[in-house]
Amino acid sequence: MKTVNIFRIEKSLDGVFGVLTIEGRVFCVTVEPPWRNNQPNISCIPDGEYICKQTLSGRFGRTFEIMNVPDREDILFHWGNTIVDTEGCVILGQHYGYVNSRNMRGVLTSKSTFTNFMNIMRREEEFKLVIKSVQPEKI
Repeated sequence: MKTVNIFRIEKSLDGVFGVLTIEGRVFCVTVEPPWRNNQPNISCIPDGEYICKQTLSGRFGRTFEIMNVPDREDILFHWGNTIVDTEGCVILGQHYGYVNSRNMRGVLTSKSTFTNFMNIMRREEEFKLVIKSVQPEKI
């Protein structure tokens, strides 16, 4: 089973920004909603270890769901640009940027990054996800 890590490196009103690695190698960046006490649809999930299972989403197609999040369900990996595009899920992107139409920071080149992620993980029915908040200088 592969291991995917998200190292959360910045928290702001624009979201929680992280770096995603697959088997120890940097793959992309992430954005999630700010921490709001794990409330459904508006908060990122708690740091911790989770199992992610491949699923089929009506909106995003083939993706992975983060399982066993306390008091939460339907937490997916998907594409988007800012926290406006998510209801508590993890958005993947190639790099951070400023989304002028929304006057906020987010991730860019998201759809192709998500497609590449799914291509890399295509043979995996599930994987281990470790989410950890870190200070940038400690990475």
